[in-house]
Amino acid sequence: MRKLANDELGRLDVEGYKKAKKTPLILILDNIRSLNNIGSVFRTADAFLIKKIYLCGITAKPPHKDIHKTALGATESVDWEYRESTLDLVEELQKRNVEVIAIEQAENATMLNNFNTEENKTYALVFGNEVKGVSQDVVSKSDVVLEIPQFGTKHSLNISVSAGVVVWDFWTKLSV
Repeated sequence: MRKLANDELGRLDVEGYKKAKKTPLILILDNIRSLNNIGSVFRTADAFLIKKIYLCGITAKPPHKDIHKTALGATESVDWEYRESTLDLVEELQKRNVEVIAIEQAENATMLNNFNTEENKTYALVFGNEVKGVSQDVVSKSDVVLEIPQFGTKHSLNISVSAGVVVWDFWTKLSV
C-alpha cells in the first residue's frame, strides 16, 4: 500500500463544499474555552459536511490564529455564527423543528449507541465547556441527552474528541 498525496484525495474546494448537500447536523459549542478545541471541531465539521456551527457564550470566534492552527481553513468552508445565549438558540432551533441533543452525562441519558436517527430530521448537537460541560439550563431544555459510553477510569473525553465520536456516529446513521 502507498499513502495518497493530498492532491490524490479528490477533496472538495471551498466553493464545492458550500454547494454540496449537507449532513442535517448542526453543532452548538456552549462556552468552549480552548481555541484548539474550537478549531478541531471546525475540521471535523468540514470532514462530514456539517450544516452549521454555532459558537455561543465565551466560545471564541474566527479569525484567531489558534483556531486557524487546528481548523486548517475549515472556518472558511463551514458555515458558522456567533450567539451570546445558548439557551435562546436552543429555543429558536426547537421552534424550527430541529431536535436539540445535549451531549452530557445526566440522569436518564440515552447511550449514543442506542440512539436511532429519523429520516428528514435535522439534529443540533450541543457540546459543553471543558470543565463544566453543557450548562444545566441547556441540558434541561434539550429534547434528548446522549451519553458516550466509556469503560475506563476517566469520566470524560476532550470536547473535540467527543464531537468526533458523536458526529461520526450520526453521520453513519444518517447516511444509511
